Amino acid sequence: MTTTNTTQSSERPRALITGGAGFLGSHLCDRYIKEGYEVICMDNLSTGTADNIGHLIGNKQFTFVNYDVTNYIHVNGDLDLILHFASPASPVDYLEMPIQTLKVGSLGTHKALGLAKEKGARFLLASTSEVYGDPLIHPQSEDYWGNVNPIGQRGVYDEAKRFAEAMAMAYHRYHGVETRIVRIFNTYGTRMRIHDGRALPTFMRQALSGQPLTVYGDGSQTRSFTYVDDLVEGIYRLSQSDYSDPVNIGNPQEVSILEFANEIIELTGSDSEIIFEELPKDDPQVRQPDISRAQEILEWEPQYSRSEGLSKTLAYFKKKVQV
Repeated sequence: MTTTNTTQSSERPRALITGGAGFLGSHLCDRYIKEGYEVICMDNLSTGTADNIGHLIGNKQFTFVNYDVTNYIHVNGDLDLILHFASPASPVDYLEMPIQTLKVGSLGTHKALGLAKEKGARFLLASTSEVYGDPLIHPQSEDYWGNVNPIGQRGVYDEAKRFAEAMAMAYHRYHGVETRIVRIFNTYGTRMRIHDGRALPTFMRQALSGQPLTVYGDGSQTRSFTYVDDLVEGIYRLSQSDYSDPVNIGNPQEVSILEFANEIIELTGSDSEIIFEELPKDDPQVRQPDISRAQEILEWEPQYSRSEGLSKTLAYFKKKVQV
């Protein structure tokens, strides 16, 4: 599925969303089309899927281009906004594609920023809470520099995003490009791949299939899960703001992985047991966003509790698991 009609067809603002066929990218395509943008979705489908954007094919505000953004990027016509979301984003993906992960965070970011400079477009980088590594500060604020193992297996993702942030700020300071950086905390919702290795889809798949839920370590490590609609709202507000430093977007409602596994068992009505396996190296022990900056600058905070978001997501996973 490839279309190449990227010429400007209206007076609408135009946005390029790299990684637009992914879980988050596809939701952003929906949101910016709703806000009146003409959206160009660019994705090589290495982790994104055509199914995520199938409902948009034929929409006059939408164009899909199958392309690897680590190569030179050209788009005909004007661009007002570039959202750089191209990247593997789960441990399964970036451990299987370490070099591709590093390339899209470095070369891909460089190419996308070069396009923003050429077009005079605003640029928003999808960064991650993983820039904080296994944090020594809790909760994590944007002023914290992180505790990352640069040569560990997870480092290919962590350092790719840290480099991408540095590149974005260099383009902002040296070339005057309008850059925005969102640090995304664990997000869930429809269009996640059930085998992507992250806690929520794994637990959902296991519980709905009657399999044991796999918890690593003793399950005391914590995460803070954000419903996708809340994240998209925060990203949209950031893209419309005049703020250039990083902003955490996440839900401060922290939960241990063991407690979360039990919540999924209860939600699904499963009889699954919980089994424990060895904790992966460099797995963060805690994760919780300080969202003071987003509250102050964007007037944003999450609207969905974890129970509300999980209830809205359950039907999707039931369909995917075919229960």
